[in-house]
Amino acid sequence: MNLHLSTTSEKDISTIQALAREIWNDHYPTIIGQEQVDYMLNRMYAVDSMLNQMQSGQQFFLVLENEKPIGFASVENTEQGKYFLNKCYIKTSLQRSGVGSYVVHEILKNYSDCRELRLQVNRQNYKAINFYFKMGFVIEQVADFDIGDGYFMNDFIMLLKR
Repeated sequence: MNLHLSTTSEKDISTIQALAREIWNDHYPTIIGQEQVDYMLNRMYAVDSMLNQMQSGQQFFLVLENEKPIGFASVENTEQGKYFLNKCYIKTSLQRSGVGSYVVHEILKNYSDCRELRLQVNRQNYKAINFYFKMGFVIEQVADFDIGDGYFMNDFIMLLKR
């Protein structure tokens, strides 16, 4: 596999949106239901929302295999040496192929001052939870987030210390 991370800009929003729609619709309906998938995609991946995320400090990356987008990630510096992995999504057909490990390792390499990396993961997303355990993350906290219209994100906050 010829993989690399590419930093993004506003011109990449439509590519990220298309990847999000494909990956979320492949993976999340059995976990949170199609209605919540649609709600979250419309809320989190609308152009205005994406621009706001980028302008407020999230650095987005496209995951490229042979220059073809196969996933995306976003990272935010929360304080000195502490980062939050807001998004890490790989096409479902490529999960368990080493791409996710590559992405986490590259992010840690790009942010060499990173002492703590946190993320949120749905408590029913067992594949992702197990992946993060294998990467060295631990569950730091259980949290429920009201995201509006009667929907909740029922997540674990996971932490990797270096």
